[in-house]
Amino acid sequence: MNVKNNILELFGNTPLIRLNKITKGLKAEVYAKMESMNPGGSVKDRIGLNIILDAEKNGLIKPGGTIIEATSGNTGIGLALAAAVKGYKCIFVMTDKCSVEKVRYLKALGADVIVVPSTAKPNSPEYYVNTAERIARETPNSFYATQYTNPSNPEAHYKTTGPEIWEQTDGRITHFVASMGTGGTISGTGRFLKEKNPSVKVIGADPYGSIFKTYKESGIVIEGTPYLVEGIGQERIVENVHFQYIDEIINISDKDSFNMSRRLAREEGIFSGGSTGTVLCAALKVARELDKGSLVVFTVCDTGERYLSKHHSDEWMREKRLLEKDKTTVALAYQTKISGGLPRLVSASPDEILGDALRKMEDYNISYLPVIESNKSLGLIDEAEIMGKLLDSPDLSNKTVGEVMSDPLPVVDESEDIKVAITNLKKSPAVLVSEYGNIVGILTRYDVLDFV
Repeated sequence: MNVKNNILELFGNTPLIRLNKITKGLKAEVYAKMESMNPGGSVKDRIGLNIILDAEKNGLIKPGGTIIEATSGNTGIGLALAAAVKGYKCIFVMTDKCSVEKVRYLKALGADVIVVPSTAKPNSPEYYVNTAERIARETPNSFYATQYTNPSNPEAHYKTTGPEIWEQTDGRITHFVASMGTGGTISGTGRFLKEKNPSVKVIGADPYGSIFKTYKESGIVIEGTPYLVEGIGQERIVENVHFQYIDEIINISDKDSFNMSRRLAREEGIFSGGSTGTVLCAALKVARELDKGSLVVFTVCDTGERYLSKHHSDEWMREKRLLEKDKTTVALAYQTKISGGLPRLVSASPDEILGDALRKMEDYNISYLPVIESNKSLGLIDEAEIMGKLLDSPDLSNKTVGEVMSDPLPVVDESEDIKVAITNLKKSPAVLVSEYGNIVGILTRYDVLDFV
């Protein structure tokens, strides 16, 4: 039978996929190394397994032992998968910058997770690496994986990722682009490729705020600044970043990283994390300067399912002021508004008694009540307008809504640019929002002003 003995036999041997839409107009070929297709969904599966295998071989971990590591999530997942098969316990230390999806994934694999502040500096006891070191010292029969200094990290890529890329491209690769965090992927793969062909260029993609680029170019260790992309970059120099194999480092912004990751999903069907967006931005910057015959390979570091609450969320992107302007739709403004707890739509029918409609407005503390029937906007009960009419004619409250309503509100589809709603709001106090032809909500001038 053609079967695998366990999940560990599926680590590595990930496919290489050519980009077609995002690279339109480029002379160079650009290929994605699909590390997101590892069982744990990231490039870190390779090092998680290799670290444990080497630890077993060297007698550093004993049966029933506990694996401890400081991780942004993906290395922890790789270690936890291997530990589940081999019968080890796991304790991982992460920062509060990491996505909730990663924390839940690790807990689902049976690991204990300690979350510490991402603002802690490397010299602080609360720094996630220092916390992991302390826990390792205090835990009997434990093994501290130390992905930042453990040679098994880059060695995993020297033995697997590099040879796979070389074979998959028939040795035609001219440029390899990878992120820089622990240094394992770029150092191990870069070393192998340069041994095969010293002309292969190895490019590091790094977020603004990380210290790697400045250190590579000047030898000066500066103080890092905060950034949002997870799992890459550093505020300290780590042993597993072997700068001798790296030809150039390119800085990429959070905004470019996240929006490129979103484009990769929508244009190429490759669902990835923010660090992949960082790497692809750098790969495209390199590829734009290359002639026909050049072949660029970049790593898809992990799957986008790990970031559904982060950059794959329009609301999160807006909150961080990272959303591309052409993505600011009526739907985004409306979704932001409905998070306040009100029903999606409060409306009246034309046959409803005005007094009942006014009590509804009071209950929900709203100033405008659209009149809707058969999914059509028929009119509006405007609090200010009705107030004046009631003063003149108190019996008005016994009439039907259809007898006293004013002109209907315009209806704007959720896919429209927010500017369309703003144009309508110059003439109307509010607009109704439709979703595939169904009226689902209302946006007032105040709602849009608050959004903007």
